[in-house]
Amino acid sequence: MSRAARLLQLMQNLRRRRFPVSGQELAAELGVSLRTLYRDIAALQAQGADIEGEAGLGYSLKPGFTLPPMMLSAQEIEALVLGARWVSQRADPELAGAARDMLAKVSAVLPQRLRQELAATNLLIGPGPALPATQTDLGLLRQTIRRQHKLLIDYQDKDGAPSQRVVWPFAMGFFDHCRMLLAWCEARGAHRHFRVDRIQQLTALDERYPVSRQRLLRQWQQAEGIDPTGGC
Repeated sequence: MSRAARLLQLMQNLRRRRFPVSGQELAAELGVSLRTLYRDIAALQAQGADIEGEAGLGYSLKPGFTLPPMMLSAQEIEALVLGARWVSQRADPELAGAARDMLAKVSAVLPQRLRQELAATNLLIGPGPALPATQTDLGLLRQTIRRQHKLLIDYQDKDGAPSQRVVWPFAMGFFDHCRMLLAWCEARGAHRHFRVDRIQQLTALDERYPVSRQRLLRQWQQAEGIDPTGGC
C-alpha cells in the first residue's frame, strides 16, 4: 500500500469510529509500526485533519474534514446507492426525499466516470412487507431526538393496554416490519422500546432531559451487548 493510500485508509478508519481508538489498533489495521502510525497522524494533522489524542490515550477524528469525492471506490458508491434506495422505500416521505436529494448532490460533484458508476449500479432493494399504518409524525420524533427534549406519549402495548409516559428519546430503529423509538422511560426508570405505530399521540415538551443522547445510546448499547464501534 502506498503512503497516500495508507493515509486515506487511516482517515477512513478514524472516521467510522465514534470513540477514541488506540494507536496499537490503528497500526495493526494498517499493517504498520506504531512509529509509522504516529508519523502518518502528524502528516494528516499538518494537512488540516482535526485528529485529537496522543500516544497512550487513543485518537479520534472531529467532524468537518472531508475527502475528495473522487476517492469514492466502486464498492463505496454501491453501498451509498443501496442504502439510499432502502431509505427511499422504507422510511417516511421526508427521509425518502432527503435520500434522493443526497444522491443527486453526490452525483453533481463526482467525476464523470464515477457519476456513471452511480447511475449504473445494479443493486436493487426488493419489496418488503407493508409497514403498519401510523399517524405519528416521524419528523417531529427525529427533531425531538436532535434537540434532546422530553416526549409525552400516549402508548398502547401489544395487548391493547393504554399508558401515558414521559420519555427521553435518543434513537430510532427502522426495520422492514416496523419502526421503533428507543427512549429512557421515566415511569419505568429504564430503557424501553416503543413501536411507533402503537403511539396514539405524542407531545414534544419544552424541557430538555438531563443527560446527552449519546450517553443514553452508549448505556443502551452496553445493556444490549452491542458493540458501539459497529454502529446502531
